[in-house]
Amino acid sequence: MVEPQRIELTEAESSQASRTYWNSAAAEYLEDHGDFLGDDRFVWGPEGVDEESAQLLGPVRGKRVLEVGCGAAQCARWLVGQGANVVAFDISLEQLRIAQQLDARTGTAVRTVAADATALPYANATFDIVCSAFGALPFVADAGTALREIARTLKPGGLLVFSVTHPFRWTMPDDPSEGGLRIDKPYFDRTPYVEVDDAGTPVYVEHHRTIGDWIRALTESGFAIDDLLEPEWPAGHTLVWGGWGPHRGRYVPGTAIWSARKEDCA
Repeated sequence: MVEPQRIELTEAESSQASRTYWNSAAAEYLEDHGDFLGDDRFVWGPEGVDEESAQLLGPVRGKRVLEVGCGAAQCARWLVGQGANVVAFDISLEQLRIAQQLDARTGTAVRTVAADATALPYANATFDIVCSAFGALPFVADAGTALREIARTLKPGGLLVFSVTHPFRWTMPDDPSEGGLRIDKPYFDRTPYVEVDDAGTPVYVEHHRTIGDWIRALTESGFAIDDLLEPEWPAGHTLVWGGWGPHRGRYVPGTAIWSARKEDCA
C-alpha cells in the first residue's frame, strides 16, 4: 500500500479523486457506519449530534432544502420525513445508487442528482436552507468557489449549516487512542492529505482549512456567520471512527459545525 502524501491538487484532480474513492468505497462505508447513521437519520458527525434534537436548521416543514454531498441521502431522507421539500446531490454515482436502495427500504424517496459542489445545477435563489454533514466541502480544493455556488442558490437570508473535521484535528495523527493525543503537524500547513494508487494517481483527498480560513471563505462568499458548534464527546459514547473516539474526544474537538446566513443585500 502506498503511504498517504501531502501534495497540492487542482480542483479537477480533487473532484476526480473524490469521485473515484466514493464510487469504490460507498458500499463498505455503509456497511461500516450504517448502523450509526441509520437509513433516515440526520447525524452531524461522529459525536452523535442529531438534528432531531439539535434543531440547527430550525423548522423545515414546507422549506426548500438542498443537501450538499448527500452520500446515501440519509439526512435528506429525514428532512423529507419532516415535511421539507428536499433535493440532494453527490459526486458519486455509486453513492446515489445506494441512496435509491435506501429509498426502497424506507419507503421515502429523495430527489437526487450527480453533481460537483463547485458547479451546482440549480437556479439562483432557489433554496431556503442548504445543509451538509461532512459532504463535499472538505474535499474541494477551493472552498470559496463551492460557498459562492451555495450562496447563489440560496434565497436572501437563507441558512447554511455544514459540518467538517475540526481544523485543530489536522495537527494530530489519525489515531483515536491515547497515543494520538499529540501534535505532529503544523496547524498552518494547508497542504491537502492525499492517498494515491500504485500508479501514483490520487484516489482520495481532504483539504485542510484553519478556523480563520473558514471565516474568510464564508464572509467573502456573502455569508454572515451565526455560530460555530464544537460538540463535546458525550459521556458513555464508545464509537471509534477514524480519528474520532472517546480518548481524544474528551480533550479536543473533532467536528466543527458552522451556521451562517446569506446576507440580504437588497
